[in-house]
Formats: sequence, C-alpha cells, structure tokens
Amino acid sequence: PLRLLDTSTGRLCDREAQITAFMESTEYKDLLYSSMMHAPLRTDPIEEAVEKYFSWVMLSHRWESEEPLLRDVRDKVVYDLDPVGTVVKLQSFCRITRDAGYRWAWSDTCCIDQNNNVELQRSVNSMFVWYRHSALTIIYLSDVPPSAQSGALANSAWNTRGWTVQEFLAPNVVLFYQADWALYLDDRSCNHKKSVAIMRELEDSTSIDAQALVAFRPGMSDAREKLQWASTRVTTLQEDIAYSLFGIFGVHLPVIYGEAKQNALGRLLQEVVAQSGDISALDWVGKSSQFNSCLPADITSYKSLP
Repeated sequence: PLRLLDTSTGRLCDREAQITAFMESTEYKDLLYSSMMHAPLRTDPIEEAVEKYFSWVMLSHRWESEEPLLRDVRDKVVYDLDPVGTVVKLQSFCRITRDAGYRWAWSDTCCIDQNNNVELQRSVNSMFVWYRHSALTIIYLSDVPPSAQSGALANSAWNTRGWTVQEFLAPNVVLFYQADWALYLDDRSCNHKKSVAIMRELEDSTSIDAQALVAFRPGMSDAREKLQWASTRVTTLQEDIAYSLFGIFGVHLPVIYGEAKQNALGRLLQEVVAQSGDISALDWVGKSSQFNSCLPADITSYKSLP
C-alpha cells in the first residue's frame, strides 16, 4: 500500500518513511552485521527478514459517519486522538494489530488520499492485491454485539456491502471481530477461513461456495456467477458496485467517479466479455443499459431467478 499506519508509534507513514524506520531498526542492524560476518552472502535470510518486517494488516469494515480521514491523522499520533466515534475503531484496530505482532496497519478511511484522483485510481485498482498479500485481514462487525450467536455475521450490515466481497475473498488469513473487539463466536483459531462454522455461515448467506471463500482465485471464468455474488450488494457511491469487482475479475480500468453506474458497469462487462469470450454475462433479466443495450442497467439483473 502507498501508506501505512505504524502501530508502534501511531503515525502514518509513506513508503519512504517505512524504509527509514526499517534502516533504524534492530532487524536491519542484525542483517547488516550478519552480511558482513558471513561469506558468501545468503539472500534468503534477508528476504525473509524484510518480508516479515514490512508485513501489514488490512481492515475490512462498514464505513460509518465521520470516519477519520487522511487529513485527520496526518502528522498526528492516532493513539492521541480524542477517543470518540469512529476514532475508537481506528485506535482499536491499530492496537489489535500491534498486539498480534505486526507493525503496519492499513485502513481505507485514512490511508488513501480521497482527493487525489491519481492515487485514488491506483488504490482502487490495487486494492485486491493489497488484501491478497496482507499477513492478516481483520474484519470488524460493528453491529454484532458481545456474545453473539451463530447467524449474527450473516445478518451484519458488513455482509451487505459491495466492497466487502473482495475484502473477504482476497485475503488468505482473516479474523472476524464483533463490536467489543472480541473474536466472533469466541473462535480463537489463527485463521477464520479454517473455521467450518464461520465459513458455512458465510456460504449460506452469500451463496458463494466454500471453496471460493477459502481459496478464491481472481479471473474472468464463471463471469455470471461472480456478478450474481454482487447482485444483492450496495455501495454508497453508485460507480463502486462495478469498481469493487475489478480485482475479482482481474481487470485494470480507469476509475471515473461521476460517470454513473450504467457506464461503470458497462465498461466492466464489456471488458470481461471481450477478454474472456465468456458470454454468460449477457444472461440477465431487467432493464437494458443506455451504455449498451445488450448489457443490463443495474447489477441486480444478475440475481437468481425464482
């Protein structure tokens, strides 16, 4: 990611600041000493140490009102901010990440400059990869109360959002936390993708088969099935229902907020059909798009028929 939160200091760091922190760390000094003392130079220990040091944790959550943005945390210590509203969520996320042994944390609220179109476009097109290569993705269910029973995850608002589809498909390791930041169903395993109960609950509520939930691979195969996964989802910005699928299909397209959802969805579908030859995306029922009359105006056209 372009910038990350340093959970040890609570400060936001760009790539240059991360590298500076590494060069001042004991890990770097140990590597330097080891390389001088041993010949020939072995690169494997260096790669492992660098990968471990720079590993990061992603946050998946439902946006609430007045989330702390980049301008609110830049040049500040996250832990020193007034613990009110959604700031508490960010602080808790950083603490959980730090206590789990990870130095770097990423939240879409404050780690992306929403006013920089170039950065926003790069971030949207890179999001899936960032989640995929994260050491851990923490999924925060703000509306699931303490001691919730099985079924609460399925009914969470998090499970209705468009962006969250890729946020639980992409990572290899995920942990679900409820409102009080206790682990969902008190499942203390190191990866909830290995929890039969949690994956069954997700499978039943999303209609995404268990194999895809646990080991999803992006691509354009089974296009209509992937569109069906998103057909009941909602996003705050209308274009995001298409943009949130870029990573799932493995495509890179321009991000043009203001183009309207018919154009955004149309460009995505056109690209998928053209590149893959999979015409299952043309199997839909509903209103046709002004972008292309062969395509639907809304992703809800891919819902399962009665």
